[in-house]
Amino acid sequence: MESHVPQAVAESVRTLQPDIVDALQQLVRIPSQTGFEGQAQDAMASLMRRHGLEVDVWEPDPAVLEPHSESITVGSGFANRPNVVGACRGRGNGRSLILNGHIDTVAVGDPTAWNFSGLGGETADGRLYGRGACDMKGGLVANLFALRALRHAGLTPAADVFVQSTIAEEDGGAGALAAVLRGYVADGALISEPTNLAIVPAQGGSLMFRLQVPGLSAHACVRDDGVSAVEKFAYIHRGLLDFEARRNADITHPLYAGMRNKVPINIGTVNAGSWPSSVPELLVAEGRAGLVPGEDLTTFKAELAAEVAALAAADDWLRNHPPLVTWLDGQFAPAGISVDSPLVTVLTTAWMMTTSSHPRIEAVTYGADMRHFVITGGMPCVMFGAGDVRLAHAPNELIPLGDLFTAITTTAVFIAEWCGLA
Repeated sequence: MESHVPQAVAESVRTLQPDIVDALQQLVRIPSQTGFEGQAQDAMASLMRRHGLEVDVWEPDPAVLEPHSESITVGSGFANRPNVVGACRGRGNGRSLILNGHIDTVAVGDPTAWNFSGLGGETADGRLYGRGACDMKGGLVANLFALRALRHAGLTPAADVFVQSTIAEEDGGAGALAAVLRGYVADGALISEPTNLAIVPAQGGSLMFRLQVPGLSAHACVRDDGVSAVEKFAYIHRGLLDFEARRNADITHPLYAGMRNKVPINIGTVNAGSWPSSVPELLVAEGRAGLVPGEDLTTFKAELAAEVAALAAADDWLRNHPPLVTWLDGQFAPAGISVDSPLVTVLTTAWMMTTSSHPRIEAVTYGADMRHFVITGGMPCVMFGAGDVRLAHAPNELIPLGDLFTAITTTAVFIAEWCGLA
């Protein structure tokens, strides 16, 4: 890359800062909870057209996605929930690129828990507040304005760049998968998830499960004549936490080495009993189990079921009344690429050109749309963006504007490095 390019891009981003903030404020003020993304996608399509992109808008076809229903949520379909993709066609030879982000958010929640309006897009102390500011309307704006900054500086990518605004990430990623199945594949993909400006080449996976634990009902006054499903679940739960600890000790993936709990097993809901004065005869718990890249979903299912069976075999009651493990939809396969991947190397170079510092290269324990690009699309993918995921679903969700501008500048330099310049 010519030495003037990072400086020219940085100057473009400084010039565009008011437009960047205004665009993010407008997006945050449009509610786009999963299932109701239509109005925000209209705004994204308009933004892309104003930026001179060739825009493709379509509603994903449930029939096309149905074979993948274990790993996404098809639900009642995608009417009025379109995907939006803006294309910047290359004018030479280079590597093509997808810049992906999801438009859907979780609910605002209790408005009294917020210090700012949940849909206000207010700014204070260099931060922009509101649901989706961090996860991940900030990332969508970053992708769009990274390309805009390049062009504002008089630079054109040599290869095709596709800016994607996809739906339904929060419940499995049907939008990103639909884009891959529509034919949007490239030599590389970057998802602008809020990684706190770390380069993330590996995402964890997860499985949702239901555990049914049988007991024996009796009147509470003679509870020893019954068998409490609650107490038997407590025994199983302790065993699952021991299983979690053993899994953590056995995992050698280098990007997860510094994490205390690489593969958490969490019980999210518990329902038991029918009457306070009765021994509960059934407990139903639902939870989530984590995985790391390199682990196979089918193999892990068998391992967790075998662990529950072994615990049951060691208990006098459960040996003859075994718990039942079933699997729920919303399965997130783990995914990742090598830290030596050209995608990581080029993004590292772009970061160093932008900041004159070395980047953090980290993994995350949560599932994301990376898996659809890597596993189904067969393309390398990395995550990089401004914002802290720990604030993503919380009251007072925010994104630091300085970090957002850094992410935009870095991504623009990355586009120039990865795609080349015409």
